[in-house]
Amino acid sequence: MENLPFLAPVVAGMQSVDRVIRERLGSDVALVRQVAEYIVAGGGKRLRPSLVLLSAGAAGYPGDSGGERHFEMAAVVEFIHTATLLHDDVVDASEMRRGRRTANAEFGNAASVLVGDFLYSRAFQMMLGAESMRVMQVLADATNTIAEGEVLQLMNCQDPDVDEGGYLEVIRRKTAKLFEAAARLGAVLAGASAAVETGLAEYGMHLGTAFQLIDDVLDYSGDAATIGKSLGDDLAEGKPTLPLIRAMACGSAAQAATVRRAIVEGGRDDFAQVLEALRATGALEYAREVAVREAEAARTALLAVPASNFKDSLLELASFSVVRRS
Repeated sequence: MENLPFLAPVVAGMQSVDRVIRERLGSDVALVRQVAEYIVAGGGKRLRPSLVLLSAGAAGYPGDSGGERHFEMAAVVEFIHTATLLHDDVVDASEMRRGRRTANAEFGNAASVLVGDFLYSRAFQMMLGAESMRVMQVLADATNTIAEGEVLQLMNCQDPDVDEGGYLEVIRRKTAKLFEAAARLGAVLAGASAAVETGLAEYGMHLGTAFQLIDDVLDYSGDAATIGKSLGDDLAEGKPTLPLIRAMACGSAAQAATVRRAIVEGGRDDFAQVLEALRATGALEYAREVAVREAEAARTALLAVPASNFKDSLLELASFSVVRRS
């Protein structure tokens, strides 16, 4: 897990989550262990499982007296996220993530898809340990919504007519839903009031949206070494992300035509011209402004949550989501 100061209240807890993750990766099938450990050990911020712990703390989870259910459920969230990464990288034919080769590049597409399936099924095995139909409902609904979002994104690839509303719908489902579920899960485990649960869930949804929007911006403005992947990956895959949608809406006819062609054809041949159009139209700044509004909505959603160091961390996480460089 990356060293992010605002995650200090859950550092010890995340060590327990990492222990659970290592234990639950166990399989007597060697390739399952090898691929799963490769992707889980690949680093990252571990934000989604951290969000389970932060939300549980903010909602008054009883700590040690509550057992380790929150550690187990945080690990479940990480397994679901990891499974989506394995499948996404196969669909996108990605070769780099977090500065190293993707699992599909390292082990092949078939192994990545099947180990992703293993992680999904292991996550559902672990959910039973919570002995809560509500927990099962939250995580099952989230997993289904994420899958729908992935299919929607696939349908939108190489389609230059996707509008802003359509694109936001994709990221609400594909990315923000797991953030929302992680935050709601913490409240459910803590037995929080309906108002606190709803506030934390809305926080997670807006936070996840902000994160994805900044990812969209970084794909055209980040540093490849810092973000751990090649710039222009979204363009190469023909994904009509918000910066491109904005440039087509606000640019000249020639600029719009350039962006449309790049989306339809995919690849990086037009990257320089597209980047010029994004800069000329202020499309990157616009996408960042939308992300800032989402982060502010996330902060506002916490009004029903009582003051604590956990809530402070959630507020700082919302601020971090729009200033990060990776």
